[in-house]
Parts: sequence; C-alpha cells; structure tokens
Amino acid sequence: MKRRTFLKSVPAVAAATQILPAQNATPPFGTEFPMLDSQTTGQWWNRAVAAAPTANPDAKGKAKGKGKAKGNQGPIVDLNVPRDQVVCFAIYTHDRGVLKVSAQLFPLKPDEAREARLELKRDGEWKEVAKAEVHYPGWDAHFRVEDWDNTQTVPYRVRHGEKAMFAGTIRRDPIDQAEIVIANMSCNSARTKGGRPEIVQHLIAQNPDVLFFAGDQTYQHTEHTAGWLEFGLQFRDVMKDRPTICIPDDHDVGHGNLWGENGKRSTISGDADGGYRYPVEYVNQVQRAQSWHLPDPVDPAPVDRGITVYFTRMRVGGVDFAILEDRKFKSGPAGKIPQMGPRPDHINDEKYDPKTIDLPGLQLLGERQMKFLGQWTQDWTGAEMKCVLSATAFCGAVHLHGSPDNRLLADLDCNGWPQTGRNAALREIRRARATHLCGDQHLAVSMKHGIDAFGDGPYGFTSPALVNTIYGRWWHPKDEQPGANPVAGSPLPWTGDFKDGLGNLMSIIAYANPEDVQDEKKRADGYGLVRFNKKSNQVTFECWPRFSEGKQFPGWPINVNSDDNDGRIPVAWLPDLVIEGAERPVIQVIAESNGEILYTIRAQSSRFQPPVYAAGSFTVKIGKDKPDAQTLTGLKAASKDKAGSKTMKL
Repeated sequence: MKRRTFLKSVPAVAAATQILPAQNATPPFGTEFPMLDSQTTGQWWNRAVAAAPTANPDAKGKAKGKGKAKGNQGPIVDLNVPRDQVVCFAIYTHDRGVLKVSAQLFPLKPDEAREARLELKRDGEWKEVAKAEVHYPGWDAHFRVEDWDNTQTVPYRVRHGEKAMFAGTIRRDPIDQAEIVIANMSCNSARTKGGRPEIVQHLIAQNPDVLFFAGDQTYQHTEHTAGWLEFGLQFRDVMKDRPTICIPDDHDVGHGNLWGENGKRSTISGDADGGYRYPVEYVNQVQRAQSWHLPDPVDPAPVDRGITVYFTRMRVGGVDFAILEDRKFKSGPAGKIPQMGPRPDHINDEKYDPKTIDLPGLQLLGERQMKFLGQWTQDWTGAEMKCVLSATAFCGAVHLHGSPDNRLLADLDCNGWPQTGRNAALREIRRARATHLCGDQHLAVSMKHGIDAFGDGPYGFTSPALVNTIYGRWWHPKDEQPGANPVAGSPLPWTGDFKDGLGNLMSIIAYANPEDVQDEKKRADGYGLVRFNKKSNQVTFECWPRFSEGKQFPGWPINVNSDDNDGRIPVAWLPDLVIEGAERPVIQVIAESNGEILYTIRAQSSRFQPPVYAAGSFTVKIGKDKPDAQTLTGLKAASKDKAGSKTMKL
C-alpha cells in the first residue's frame, strides 16, 4: 500500500505523522545550518548506512587545545534499529511530589506514531499514567506525574507502539539512609567509541543514590541527537534505576568554550565575544533532551532570544543540591579585557595584574542565579546537608593544557574569572556550608577554596574526564615545589596553598595527572563518588580510575567535615543557645553592623553556640526549616566562656 493511501485509511496514524512535511523539507534549523542534527532528521532512513556529511571542523576537538580535529565522517550510532528497540533510554528525577521522566527514542519512520507512553507497575499490574509527544527534531518525549509518593520504589517502562519498550525503576527517596552517595562525572570523549562497561559495572556495584553528569556528555558538536543517543547507550544501564542530574556544557551545544552572556548570539570564531553560536532552537533542543527531567526551574523566564533556563534545586535523602548554569550568564572576554595571549581567553603574560581583568559589570552566575543561591542557602526544607553542582570549577587548578609542553598562566574558561563574581558565589556557598562538585577541566582535583585567606572557603571536587582522549591537563607547578601547608603524608608532591593564574586562593589536596595520554589505562580516565554522612556530618571524596582494579587515584579518599566548608576562623562567640522544640533547628546569624548574613545552617543538635568572625552586635534567627520562628537581636560577641547562654523555644 502506498504511504498516501495508508494514511487516508488509518486516520490515527495520519494525525501522528502530521509533522512529516517539516521532517522531509528544508533542514530543521534553516539553510544556514544544514549540518545540525543532519544524521537524525529528514529522510534519515535513506542515509542510515551512508557516510554523514562533515560537521563543524572542530566537532570532536577541544577548542582549548592547539589544533582542531576533523569532523565526523560517518554515522555516530546505528539509527535503523529493530522497531521493538526504538526507545533507547530514559532518565528521571523526583522532588517535592513531582516525578519527571525524559525518554529518548531513536528516529522514527514516517508511518510510526509520534507518541510515547509511560507505565508504572503497582500491585503487580502495569498501568499507563501518561502519554507524550515525541518531538521532532530531537526524538525525545517527556512525562510529568504530579502527587508522586516518594516513599515507594516503583518499576516503570516507556513504550512506543506495540512492542518497543525501555524499563527501569523509580527509586524511593532514601531519607532513612545515614549516607547519601552521588557519582560525579563529566567529559565523555567521542573519540573512544563503544561502551563504557568498566565505569558502568563499577557504578552499579557501588550503587550511588544519584548520578551527576556535569557536562560534555557528547562531543558530537553539530549532531547532538546522535551523540546523545550514543551517550545513552553507554550509560543507560546505570541511569535507568536511579535519579540522574544532567546539565549540558559547552561541547553539548556545539562549542569549544561557551560564554553564554545571557543568551546573545556569538559572532566571532571561538565565541569569546559571548553568546551562542547555533540557533536558539538547537540550543533549546539540547537543553530539553538533557535537562527537562530536572525539577522545574526556580526562575523559569528565558534569557535573551528565548533560550530556556534550567537552574534549580533537588533533594535526595536529605541532601539538598543546588543545580547551577555557570555558562549561561557569564561574560565573554573578547572586547572587554586586554588580550594577553594567543586568544582572548588565554593569558601568558606573567607580569600582568589579575585585577586589571576583574572589571565592573562582568558577570559569572548572573543576578538571577545569585538571587536563587541566596534564597537556597536560607531554606533547609527537606535538607540536612547542602551541595552545589555546576559545570566547572571556581578556580584554575591546572598548569598544562592539551599537552605537557603547553603551559598556560591563566585560562578564563573556568569559574575563577571574573574574580569578583567567583568570590561572591563562594561566599553564598559558604553561608550554607555547602560542598561544590563539578567537572569540565579534564583533570581530577580536590581543593579548598580561599576567598580572603587560604582555606576560608568551601571544598570543591572536580571530577576526572570519564574518557580523557580529547584534551589532557596536568597540575604541575613551574618550580615543582609544594605550596605552603602541604597535605601531610600525601603521595603527591605538589599539594598545599597556591594562587591560580587569576590570583585566586586555593589549597590543593589531591590531583590525578595523566601518566601517558596514549595509554588508555594511564591517561587518568575516571569518575568521582561523594559520600554525605548525615549523622557524622562528614563528606568523603572518592576518585576512581576507569580501570580501577579496586584502587582509587593516589591522594584519595579525602574525608572532611561539612562544617569546614566555612573555613573562617572565629574570633568570638555568641551566647550558647539551647533550643526547645526542635532536634536540629536552622540557625541564621546576621552582623548588625552591615546586615550581612554570616551563615544559615542546620545545627547538629538542639544546642549550638554561634561563632562570629568580628567583634560587634549580631542578630540570631531560628526555625525548624527556615530561620523564621524566633529572633534575638543585639547579641554581643564575647569569648566562648564568657558569652553566656540563652534558651529559645520553637
């Protein structure tokens, strides 16, 4: 039967395929960008085994390096799968009574319905709970279920047609566990094809409660859908059974580096003027595929030109994660600061003054995200410990870029620049005694940030590259000497207090340099695990090689106390507070001299003596989940033994 006759005889199929004219006509992102998603759009089934058109010339290259790799020369994955396998994978989260599931399908054929279904298994029976459109281009579908009971573990499956299916398990919220574990991952090189069985098998055995993919899930710059399918095939066996936090970074949206600058369009090679290279529709499609399933954005208004946002919060087992977009609002350096290296974002002038590039008006996280962080630090609803997740690090903890002979003083493609924005963000994170996790740098590093003094800021952990064939990096001080206060007994030679090339203070605790980038077992591939122990208030950083054989990278594990994410040294104390009516109240301390919130924390018990960092008068607010129940003003700082005590009731 001809397709036209078939559609006339089956109206339901005709309705489901009404999007086909767009699929078969001009490139979906316009004639200016025919390379975008070319493998998965148009009459893809006629090209499934043919060589794909050459994409962006640095489609697999890291723009931070010296050279550019050739574009993709063939199909990224086999798209023409058996029709009972067209649902490739699914990812989900749930928070505060809302379950969100994103399903990724292989491209569909013209006579196949553009609809997917979500089913849940309860009391031994499967029940359909939602239907969703399969988007084109992109081939993703999204399900939202309200009034979600997070106390139950529930099997799910996403279905298409009569036979296609992908199944997994929606885990209950592990609120009763003493320890919550998150896997910290990023930078999944496309140059190494095939699966990631070593990492996936280790993760399944280690059984983290939540997965965090910090960016660069795919390096297939102009072929995101095919690259995203490739990523899903690699990690779906571990993602299907636990909540997954996924945020796109620069390579996911087709950039070597990304300076989002509130959504403007970039117009120069390298994009350092700020903004996005590719059309809004493509950027939004990438973000939709990777991040729609996150809890709803806390401030959902799009940025310029209609580019969507996804920064939000998510609670798992009493650990509260703030999920940031540290590329979207950041200023681009070109045309704003003097160029002092081969590129606008690279500095090699050792005589330059870092203050000269920290100019008024430059943005890092942007006003909207800073407002969100400030609110998040003060709201402990459903939270016992806090953690911030973002793409990249708040410092430049790297010396050698791309190759061992390429030393760079400062790379502006990190959250260490602009420095004023960096310090403001770290002060907010410190106010909640939160830990920071990220990726992007292709070098595993655990450090303690300094803001006004070494060690006064929060801990940070940058994960290694999952597969490190794109752009190796090394921590290798030029004088090959440790910093002040090196880690006692460390197997690593260069720990201690350092300044990065931007003048930021950082105390290096551990790093995992590649031994040999040509040997896959020596190039420092791997991932991080972070354990949050709610009873001991301890955070443990683990750093696992891809081919670990049961051993972590030298220098790990690292155990710290969450309270030490605020490393300021107290000079005085307020009265010892005895709080009746709450086992672990929320306590906020405000300096009355300038109104600054020093911190808002959940106390470990009903008794807490607040430290302060200067003399003067202070206000203390307390509550069960927010500091909104009782207030004491005019409290005088004193020595610990002379501050006295006060009883407060909730």
